[in-house]
Amino acid sequence: MSIKQEMISGIFWTAVQKYSGLIVQIIVTAILARLLTPEDFGVVAVATVLIAFFTLFTDMGIGPAIIQKQDLTKDDLNSIFSFTIWGGILLAVLFFWTAYPIGTFYKEDSLALICQLLSVNLLFAAWNIVPNALINKNKRFKFIAERTLLLQVICGIISVFAAYQGLGLYALLISPILTSIGVFILNYRQYPLQFSWQIRTDALKKIFSYSSFQFLFNFINYFSRNLDKLIIGRFFSMNELGYYEKSYRLMMLPLQYVTNVITPVMHPILTSLQDDYKSLTEKYNKIIKLIATISFPLGVFLYFAADDIIYIVYGDRWGKAIPVFQILALSLPLQMILSTTGAIYQAAGKTNWLFYGGLSNTCCTVIGFIFAAVYFRTIESMAWAWDITLLINAVISYWILYKVVLNSSLRPILYVCVNPFILGIFIGIILWALAFFCNIQSHFLSLLLKSALSFVCACTFVQCTHQYNLIKIFSLKNRA
Repeated sequence: MSIKQEMISGIFWTAVQKYSGLIVQIIVTAILARLLTPEDFGVVAVATVLIAFFTLFTDMGIGPAIIQKQDLTKDDLNSIFSFTIWGGILLAVLFFWTAYPIGTFYKEDSLALICQLLSVNLLFAAWNIVPNALINKNKRFKFIAERTLLLQVICGIISVFAAYQGLGLYALLISPILTSIGVFILNYRQYPLQFSWQIRTDALKKIFSYSSFQFLFNFINYFSRNLDKLIIGRFFSMNELGYYEKSYRLMMLPLQYVTNVITPVMHPILTSLQDDYKSLTEKYNKIIKLIATISFPLGVFLYFAADDIIYIVYGDRWGKAIPVFQILALSLPLQMILSTTGAIYQAAGKTNWLFYGGLSNTCCTVIGFIFAAVYFRTIESMAWAWDITLLINAVISYWILYKVVLNSSLRPILYVCVNPFILGIFIGIILWALAFFCNIQSHFLSLLLKSALSFVCACTFVQCTHQYNLIKIFSLKNRA
């Protein structure tokens, strides 16, 4: 099977997983948002961010290293698996006992118990690293889609039932805990690795040079992705964090369900081009063209449809989340494009430059968050800090990737983004005119009309500017 065929197959099954999961997630979130308060979501958001930090030390870049390295033996994998078992136990216990000072620091009594319960999630997340990496390495994207959808449906139903039974914010913990356990069980059945009391250091040395920089990047990238939530939870209020976090989560859905359909497939498949930077660059430019064509009009649409989306998904009491969502929606095109860079660094075997670029980006983002928190102290200012620093980081990241790593010109990437940018402006003008001249009371009708106008305009523009021949694409699909 060619790289193109593998990419199409992988993207198809990843799309099945993501989009079916999106429907489940929206339904479950919509129900829980009406049963629970913004403060409930804020408290759980802090715990989730903190456990993500501990998860960094369980993974340590091991998963991508297993995918990249082709010379790992079965004994090597068993030894690495044993290392993750011990690491998971150690960090789960550590997180369990640090729950008390965490609750004290954030002045939230329930936070300690929540962190202790989520230590189970941390344990199984660590144990799942090697089996999950093997599934991705062997490109079993269909299995991943089936597994993920099954667990999302089951855990979502249980979470909603628990919320209706009055479990409160603890209903939000059911899905992450049960999902981590379920994923490990299903993955381990596919790749039953053997646990050993002793760990062979030579197996760890094989992946160290690659995984160490991957871990360092994940470590510093954690702060750029999560420091805003930690600051708001500690120095603003849990209620404000609830509004901010749900806006952020909702804004991230296109990233998770559009770009992340492609990025999980990129590293396992493009690894075969790790010695051919020219071909790797050409493939990547085509990916950027596709993502830019989707992301620029999508970001503008979300900005103008923010109030409709927030009220439909979360309900009437979530109005304070609308301005934050609008601001964050403006960053969506850059986020979607930037999210693909990690896979190219990995495929090229240059995780050291992934770390160097990530370090620069994190420093910029952290400074922006601190400045916004000290001088403006609003959740809207935190969102603007994210947008501004992301633009700066995009310039730095692509200069490093193209000029230093791929030894290529930046002109092609700038060229493929021109038409999508113009399309975004065009859709923005149309949606602004709609809002100015029409006063539609129904949020459902308003969202439907905005969606239809944006879709028709986007398809017409893409066809007329020859970005893609949509008529040919759709006709080929109908024949198939």
